[in-house]
Amino acid sequence: APGEEMPAGGGGNRAGGSGGGGTAGTLTLLLGEGTKRLPQAIIIGVKKGGTRALLEFLRVHPDVRAVGAEPHFFDRNYERGLAWDLMPRTLEGQITMEKTPSYFVTKEAPARISSMAKGTKLIVVVRDPVTRAISDYTQTLSKKPDIPTFESLTFKNRTTGLIDTSWSAIQIGIYAKHLENWLLYFPIGQILFVSGERLISDPAGELGRVQDFLGLKRIITDKHFYFNKTKGFPCLKKAEGSSKPHCLGKTKGRT
Repeated sequence: APGEEMPAGGGGNRAGGSGGGGTAGTLTLLLGEGTKRLPQAIIIGVKKGGTRALLEFLRVHPDVRAVGAEPHFFDRNYERGLAWDLMPRTLEGQITMEKTPSYFVTKEAPARISSMAKGTKLIVVVRDPVTRAISDYTQTLSKKPDIPTFESLTFKNRTTGLIDTSWSAIQIGIYAKHLENWLLYFPIGQILFVSGERLISDPAGELGRVQDFLGLKRIITDKHFYFNKTKGFPCLKKAEGSSKPHCLGKTKGRT
């Protein structure tokens, strides 16, 4: 069964274990290809909170192997089963990670993740919900320039200040509401909240907390970052697998 190919919690196909016989398993590890495992840690949200920045920063760590694209396995692609698998191969001691911010607001996601890998560590990047809503709106505006104004979408009644909480940009930012669903399946100690604001003002400090939470050696430090004044947030001096500096793309840090 596909589930046995990728056991939860980093068990993996040890050399000589299930999944193709001892010799093949040993060869796989010797050749440095590693094994596909279910993610032991997932950045589950929040959209426009700084999830891409966090993932890119974490990928600098030699013991983190993360899929670059958002796999959307536990929301959009769940029916495809484990045979549909985008996870990178990992070696012994490495952590498999992925990030899909829409998981945080997907009702079925906590139960699905819990049933497949109960020990998965969850990371939630949060920022001021108003700033987050504006950033969300700005992203939509860049794709659909003719959408209504931010104010008209936000307020049901401008004079009374009544907010339309059914609008997704507002709804996503009601963090406590979504968190209730996650706490039905995961203890609070298994969830780390990362500050999107501190990810910009003190990336090394926030990454220190994340590395501790994941049980990783604190390898990512101040020396990995420089502040890009044009973009208004930190960039990596060297990206994963490259000797060149790396800033997030032009879709990040919109005015």
